[in-house]
Amino acid sequence: MFLTLILFSLNRKKMNLKSERRGIHVDQSELLCKKGCGYYGNPAWQGFCSKCWREEYHKARQKQIQEDWELAERLQREEEEAYASSQSTQGAQSLTFSKFEEKKTNEKTRKVTTVKKFFTASSRTGAKKAEIQEAKAPSPSINRQASIETDRVSKEFIEFLKTYHKPGQDIYKQCKLFLDTMNHKRDLSIEEQSECAQDFYQNVAEKLQTRWKVPPEKVEKAMDQIEKYIMTRQYKYVFCPETTDDEKKDLAVQKRIRALHWVTPQMLCVPVNEEIPEVSDMVVKAITDIIEMDSKRVPRDKLACITKCSKHIFNAIKITKNEPASADDFLPTLIYIVLKGNPPRLQSNIQYITRFCNPSRLMTGEDGYYFTNLCCAVAFIEKLDAQSLNLSQEDFDRFMTGQTSPKKQESDSFSPDVCLGVKQMYKNLDLLSQLNERQERIVSEAKKLEKDLIDWTDGITKEVHDIVEKYPLEIKPKNQALAAIDSENVENDKLPPPLQPQVYAG
Repeated sequence: MFLTLILFSLNRKKMNLKSERRGIHVDQSELLCKKGCGYYGNPAWQGFCSKCWREEYHKARQKQIQEDWELAERLQREEEEAYASSQSTQGAQSLTFSKFEEKKTNEKTRKVTTVKKFFTASSRTGAKKAEIQEAKAPSPSINRQASIETDRVSKEFIEFLKTYHKPGQDIYKQCKLFLDTMNHKRDLSIEEQSECAQDFYQNVAEKLQTRWKVPPEKVEKAMDQIEKYIMTRQYKYVFCPETTDDEKKDLAVQKRIRALHWVTPQMLCVPVNEEIPEVSDMVVKAITDIIEMDSKRVPRDKLACITKCSKHIFNAIKITKNEPASADDFLPTLIYIVLKGNPPRLQSNIQYITRFCNPSRLMTGEDGYYFTNLCCAVAFIEKLDAQSLNLSQEDFDRFMTGQTSPKKQESDSFSPDVCLGVKQMYKNLDLLSQLNERQERIVSEAKKLEKDLIDWTDGITKEVHDIVEKYPLEIKPKNQALAAIDSENVENDKLPPPLQPQVYAG
């Protein structure tokens, strides 16, 4: 019996610990590709990694193309059958038939050409031919005067390729050809442009490894420089384009984070003590890094900001707990940093990295791990509710609408290093919070008193009405006034006559 009680208490403690982490804990397996390939997945790829997502995307695309071809063939057969039936009933002259055949052939050729152009413009086999043809046309974007940053990146890229000798020349030609091709594909959707960029990364990496026999470590450096050169030039065309809803998502996330300004580290179970100066400094650096991500133009540089932010978070947790941080500690703290920093254009930066970053960086390594956690943090913020913070729905709604806020930190609990202005600010905030609660309580009691008065008046009115209905008022006619004794009573002769005064002689 005693052993049973111990086991029950242990299970209860475990359940309490789990309830504290409710809505925030993410298993390592949830970060990986749902196809089981071992790489990191991404919400933008429906939980797949970059490789598996492209495979699924190509399968769906080929299926759509096949369905469109079948539809076109079916429509063609129906047209031929309709024409044959009209010929059997009406008949037609040979000249009319020849004109109809010519029109039908031209229409069919036009449909086939349109379908091929639409569905094979961004495919791997058709892209190579299109790039060669389109590269012959002059590119205004390449010929225009480059900005200072673009010019600097171009010079660095050329200097870097000199160390590769012959492969460097071929890489530079491939990059120029790709930029010319992308300049002629501005009318394509952002997903198709992303597909072209991913195909280019893969083709160049394969050539570096197979044709030019470049070592793996040099291949990675070359791909980083290629990405930097290309995306610096393409940034203003492919970052948050008008054809997408990225800007709308940015505003929605920004508004959501502003509404959650009241969330405290204790609600998220953040194992960080900002009263420690070193920890506070790490938190400020992490917020600075995540905000600085928007100022970068290259996907790899944006990923580097996320990685630096994450390392500052791990250091802050390590200093607070005096032990290495775990994944369960990292994700809540990252959520807190995002809420506190409210990075600009957060969704646009995530989408930009997803679409145009070298896929090998997102699939493995610490960059991919931290980026996947950032995506999970943003998804958690978008779906955060009262249960996730262990709050009642009533308190959560009041905090979200700004009617009240969680109790602030008492001024007595501050460290001696905190300035008097901060202590006075929190003291005033506490006083305002108390006054607000008092006012709400008075308003609530006043409304209750008003309701009680209305109910009491209605009750009294109902009782009076019931009594009046039960005992109706009957008004009787007035009685005749009684005649005075001394007056002459003409109507009643039975009364004795009035007394007459008599005089007695004394």
